[in-house]
Amino acid sequence: METVSTNTAHGGVQGVYKHASKETGTDMTFSVFVPPHTQGAKLPVVWYLSGLTCTHANVTEKGEFRKRCAELGLIFVAPDTSPRGEDVADDADKAYDFGLGAGFYVDATEEPFAKHYRMWSYVTEELPKLIAENFPADMDRQSIMGHSMGGHGALTIGLTFPERYKAVSAFAPIVAPSQVPWGHKALPGYLGDDKAKWRKHDAVALIEDGARVDALLVDQGEADNFLAEQLKPQLLEKACTDAGIDLTLRMQPGYDHSYYFISTFMDDHLSWHAKRFG
Repeated sequence: METVSTNTAHGGVQGVYKHASKETGTDMTFSVFVPPHTQGAKLPVVWYLSGLTCTHANVTEKGEFRKRCAELGLIFVAPDTSPRGEDVADDADKAYDFGLGAGFYVDATEEPFAKHYRMWSYVTEELPKLIAENFPADMDRQSIMGHSMGGHGALTIGLTFPERYKAVSAFAPIVAPSQVPWGHKALPGYLGDDKAKWRKHDAVALIEDGARVDALLVDQGEADNFLAEQLKPQLLEKACTDAGIDLTLRMQPGYDHSYYFISTFMDDHLSWHAKRFG
């Protein structure tokens, strides 16, 4: 693991790191904020998954999470959203919603994406091992959150591994990619045309198929221009109601899809996660 940069913030250390990933076959960059702590202490870990076109840098620079993480004693980890490099396949038209910057947190099985696009295994297996080995992380206390495509990733990963993540939340998540245009492009492109294979990467479908968590927190801006066509939080609301999952869905008047929205409610999410760590 190579240290790209470190900066002191709120008494802790904001670092950016790079390593050669076995899962993606590329170098991967991620950021970690470690709050001030006593020597030998092990701290809970909050994972943040970013959205379309983003890297680790978007939330690191705009998320405004460090002050609250320092107060609560939370490590904050932000991976990239896809593999990158000259040999990594991209969308033929260089579209923003597929290929580079748009890994959708799946392990691709379709060529030419299968070789490198293994973001599910990277986020759930490889990177957690690296974090455990190199940071004062209590891996028995992990939680996960994300934005948009990353909200989709946080929900599907949290629902798949409910014993691992003590809390799951999202900002403006893609809750049902099988039912919206972004998913209709990404899921067959990465996983093929068998819609049964899409269900493990669709939060609403996972809940319909029996996946459960105790509670979810979702914030959604009412002025989000993707709300009606791509995000459809009402589908998650219905699925959670039918399944008996305690969903807190907060529709926020005036807020859009940007980091102005995310940073406004970041403290609420971090506090919600910390409460569930105990």
